[in-house]
Amino acid sequence: MEFERAFMKNVKRIFVKVGTAVVTRADGRLAVGRLGALCEQLKELNSQGYEIVLVTSGAVGLGRQRLRYRKLVNSSLADLQNPQYELDGKACAAVGQSSLMALYDTLFSQLDVSSSQHLVTDNDFRNGSFRKQLSETVKSLLALKVIPIFNENDAVSTRRAPYESFGLGFQRRCSCSDSSGIFWDNDSLAGLLALELQADLLVLLSDVEGLYSGPPSDPSSKLIHTYIKEKHQGEITFGDKSRLGRGGMTAKVNAAVCAAYAGIPVVITSGYATDSIVKVLQGKRIGTLFHQDAHLWTSVKEVGAREMAVAARECSRRLQAMHSDDRRKILLDVADALEANESLIKVENEADVAASQDAGYEKSLVARLALKPGKASIFFIPDSCIYIASLAKSIRVLAEMEDPIGQVLKKTKLADGLILEKTSSPLGVLLIVFESRPDALVQIASLAIRSGNGLLLKGGKEAKRSNAILHKVITSAIPKNIGDKLIGLVASREDIPDLLKLDDVIDLVIPRGSNKLVSQIKESTKIPVLGHADGICHVYVDKSAKADMAKRIVLDAKTDYPAACNAMETLLVHKDLSSNGLLNELIMVLQREGVILYGGPRASSLLNIPEAHSFHHEYNSMACTVEIVDDVQAAIGHIHQHGSSHTDCIVTENHEVAEVFLNGVDSAAVFHNASTRFCDGARFGLGAEVGISTSRIHARGPVGVEGLLTTRWLLRGNGQVVDGDKGVVYSHRNIAL
Repeated sequence: MEFERAFMKNVKRIFVKVGTAVVTRADGRLAVGRLGALCEQLKELNSQGYEIVLVTSGAVGLGRQRLRYRKLVNSSLADLQNPQYELDGKACAAVGQSSLMALYDTLFSQLDVSSSQHLVTDNDFRNGSFRKQLSETVKSLLALKVIPIFNENDAVSTRRAPYESFGLGFQRRCSCSDSSGIFWDNDSLAGLLALELQADLLVLLSDVEGLYSGPPSDPSSKLIHTYIKEKHQGEITFGDKSRLGRGGMTAKVNAAVCAAYAGIPVVITSGYATDSIVKVLQGKRIGTLFHQDAHLWTSVKEVGAREMAVAARECSRRLQAMHSDDRRKILLDVADALEANESLIKVENEADVAASQDAGYEKSLVARLALKPGKASIFFIPDSCIYIASLAKSIRVLAEMEDPIGQVLKKTKLADGLILEKTSSPLGVLLIVFESRPDALVQIASLAIRSGNGLLLKGGKEAKRSNAILHKVITSAIPKNIGDKLIGLVASREDIPDLLKLDDVIDLVIPRGSNKLVSQIKESTKIPVLGHADGICHVYVDKSAKADMAKRIVLDAKTDYPAACNAMETLLVHKDLSSNGLLNELIMVLQREGVILYGGPRASSLLNIPEAHSFHHEYNSMACTVEIVDDVQAAIGHIHQHGSSHTDCIVTENHEVAEVFLNGVDSAAVFHNASTRFCDGARFGLGAEVGISTSRIHARGPVGVEGLLTTRWLLRGNGQVVDGDKGVVYSHRNIAL
């Protein structure tokens, strides 16, 4: 829960206002599906003990649609040739109100919830006795778990200047009148009722996700999470009014400001989402919050998601324009800076490790957090023993590799004097979301610098202090003419939804973490996502496999680092091995090391082990599934049906069978007589990796520098024009590089 929304845990009485654009569809008819989802939310909150009051719009729009239809049905031919559809707004309200309330009554009755109807006008609120009786009635209804439904009685309303005679301190801040004298929308009514009936929270549901800095359709507009009157009042550009109602966002903001400054917190959010109110009450950062203390929460100027992404792009373009040797020097300076600040990094990292231990995190996660000073004997980063010196050394290895930017991949002579080159080019701006491991920040940052890309990083909260100091050390080594905003560190996970909407600025998202994290990101963005949701890796032991080799590979693939995405999750064994003893040997080796075994239908019956609930399961622990298959084709079929196209291996001495497996398995990495744990960017000689991709477009398998590049075309001529291709003789001849 965000700091500024911590008050949500004390909310009990909620007023919900639903706008005309939510109640009705584009054609004016009732949006029954949306209203049904809304009623289900309110029913759930009602059952949890919340007191719910609903203020609804839509009667005028619905009545207008019905009266237009009725007028059309009753029209003569002459009327149809000269159509006039000017309808009295009061008549529309009268006709639409009964239909609207009938629907609410039906929906709530289906959910075993009682509701009540209350039509009010401005004149009612001028009567002190009425206001007192209203308060007592609503209090009684809420005690009985009834949901009162309010609507402005537009059919008889004469109000022009709302709140003009209420001594509420409310009227002086508002200007919500309409020159027609009919109050079409209910936003200010909702604010008035929330104050009069002492609400803890007012939620205004709209057809957009909240208040934007400009029209929501404008790509440059950004969602404002917390409205600060002093900051935003002069910055916001409003778009069109509601397509059916008469208020739109302007009326909602006026009502929200009035209510908030009178002491009622307000959230404007989408009424199209099926769980928006629930998320608001959970304190999640959705919609726009209006609060009387909001100006106190912004003592430090926040850098918005768009500003951060735009800054990274501008810095990346300056980086791309540098000479290759200068980019190489930046990497060497980063490596030196890491080693020079070892002690400082160690202090911050140890604080993260201690906090994680106190929080009771699993030992495997705590081990992945630890960064150790000193030297390691291997150049790549071990999974459970991360040395700062190893990180620095891997960066130097990366620096000494051939410059990937501007490589001429293909050169073609199109025609005389017209030479076309296909060259390598950075993607632009990358957003990397990763969990737990602070070494990932170093690897990703170094790859971004080498490939000339801007970078936005969001690490796990477990490594918050480690990530902060590593980011500070790395960016301090970036020269000022490039800018330290080349690599941005995202502070809060609540910023991620905003970043995922920036498909015009961010070019690629790479999630590194759990299945849940990867799946959520893939479902939440239009930006291309590079990664894998599952790491269900198989080892198939063929009938010709050498026993000792099979046992070594199977044991390593499962136990070397069980939480890795390239660890074995399913062991497939040829049926003949159940009779020659090798199957039993493999089972004994795994069980001796503490691996918990689950079986498919054949294996569980033969080996007397529990049956796996699913073959498509990633354990990420000392457990795996075992199944018996008839032959290599059956193994391939099993992998295609239940695997995740990550890494799969065959152990066999029959080279023909091995080739069938290598060519038949459609995975990012396919091995013969080698552990699945070799599927790693550092072990592949890529210097480092940003992740492993199971996608089939752009990059697949461990993604190093090459996976962060795209191509562009450079055409060099001497004044040629197309002019209908007159006089141009195309040769399209390849030129040797």
